[in-house]
Amino acid sequence: MAENKQNPVTVLGLGAMGQALAAAFLKTGRSTVVWNRTPGKDADLVAAGAVGAATVDEAVHAGEVIVVVLLDHASVHAALDPVAERLSGKQVINLTSTAPEEARELGRWAEQHGIDYLDGGIMAVPPMIGQPGASILYSGSRKVFDDNRELLESAAAADYFGEDAGLASTWDFALLSSMYGMFAGFLHGAALARSAGASVSAFAERATAWVTAMAQLIPEYGRIIDGGDYTTDVQHLNFHKAAMDAIVRASRDAGVALDVIGPIKNLIDRQVADGHGALAFERTFEELR
Repeated sequence: MAENKQNPVTVLGLGAMGQALAAAFLKTGRSTVVWNRTPGKDADLVAAGAVGAATVDEAVHAGEVIVVVLLDHASVHAALDPVAERLSGKQVINLTSTAPEEARELGRWAEQHGIDYLDGGIMAVPPMIGQPGASILYSGSRKVFDDNRELLESAAAADYFGEDAGLASTWDFALLSSMYGMFAGFLHGAALARSAGASVSAFAERATAWVTAMAQLIPEYGRIIDGGDYTTDVQHLNFHKAAMDAIVRASRDAGVALDVIGPIKNLIDRQVADGHGALAFERTFEELR
C-alpha cells in the first residue's frame, strides 16, 4: 500500500468504532498510528499497515491529526491531559460520545493549550463505517474540518454545524433519542404481541412497514411545531388519551411492563388535565421543553 506521509493521523482508542475508523483511514493510503490502553487490539491494523504506539505520548508525537475515540468525557481527559503540551499546535478531532457541555469544555481546554479542536457525533455503528449510509456530524474548528474533509469522508459522510463545539453532540443525541424511542416502542409492542402467541419476527415485519409509513408524518410535525399552532379537528390529545388508556389496559392484562408506554401516557394525561385536550399531539413538544 502506498503511504501518504502528509499529515499522518493518530487514532486513540481501538474499541470496535476506533478500529473501524482506523481501517478506513488506512484505505486512503494515509500514514496511520494507533494506540489503545489495553495492548493487543492493534494487531489486525498493524498487519494492514498501521503503526502501533506503546504510549499515548508516542502516538501523539507521531501524528499531526489526532482522532480520539474513547469511552467517555473523563477518559478523554485521562488520555490527553498528560500530553497536552505535546498536542500544542496539532489538530484534535474528538469522536468520543460526549454531552454538548462536555464538548464545549473540551473546546475551551484545547484553546487554553493551543490545540485546534473539532468535535464529532457518529451516526453509525462500526460495520457501517466506510459504507454508504454512515454519517458523522461535526462542530468546532472550521479549519480542522476543512483541512481534513477528505480523510473524514473516507469514514462517513461529513456534515459541519458551526463553530460551537457542542452543536454536533446536540444533534447526535437528539437523533439518538428518536432512535431509542423507536426501538423501545418496538420492544414494548413485541412483548404485547408475544403475549398473544405471535412470534417477534412476524411482529417485526408488520412493525417495520407501520413505523416506516408513520415516519412520513415527521416533516409535518416539524412544520406544525415551528409554526406553534396546535389546533386540530382530528386526533387531538383527548383522542390520544383514550387510545393510550386502552393500550395501558391491554398491556397490564398481558403482563407487559409500562416502563415505555407509562411515561407517554403521563405526558398526555398532564396536558389534558391542564386543559389542552383539544389540541394536537404535537403540542407534547411544549410539555417537554
